[in-house]
Order: sequence, then C-alpha cells, then structure tokens
Amino acid sequence: MTHLDSKEFHSRLNQPDYILIDVRTPAEYQQGHIKGAILADINNPPAFMAEVEKLDKEKHYLIYCRSGARSTSACMYMEKMGFKNVYNLRGGILEWEFDIEK
Repeated sequence: MTHLDSKEFHSRLNQPDYILIDVRTPAEYQQGHIKGAILADINNPPAFMAEVEKLDKEKHYLIYCRSGARSTSACMYMEKMGFKNVYNLRGGILEWEFDIEK
C-alpha cells in the first residue's frame, strides 16, 4: 500500500488502469464523493468483499474514506487478497483539495 497526499492522488485519477473506490457508507457517499468513485462500503463486509472479488488484481486502485482509517483497512484487506497496486488517500476526503460531486 502506498499513501498519497491529495495532489498525488488527484494526479492519478485519469490514468489508464486506475480505478477509484470510496469505502464509506452510502449516506456519506451521497453527501459528496470524488467523481467516478465506485462505492464499496467497508462497514458492510459481505458487500465490500463481493465488490472486491469482482475487481481485476492487475489494475491500480485509488482508495479513500472520510479520514483515511477505513481506506487503510481496505487497502490491507485488498493486499491480503493479492492486489499489489493499492493507493490510500492520506487524510481521506477531509484532506481532498479538489471538487466533489453530490
């Protein structure tokens, strides 16, 4: 897992083979999320695991939550599942310096 600050995270958003995942709750997602994010609520383990199992382990995953704690857990879980390219937004969406979509 690599921890990225807001600017580093943002610079990778539109690169090929990078997929953005929001691991917050549906209610948090609806309040505002980074454009293009796939919702995979880590607080609902069966749903989160089902979503992760659909993903291509060869791609790169940009993971975020509110403050960085849940996304760190999600990155660790994904690494245990064999994902090698997982990137955590340090400080979560609270530290995001760019637009969010509602």
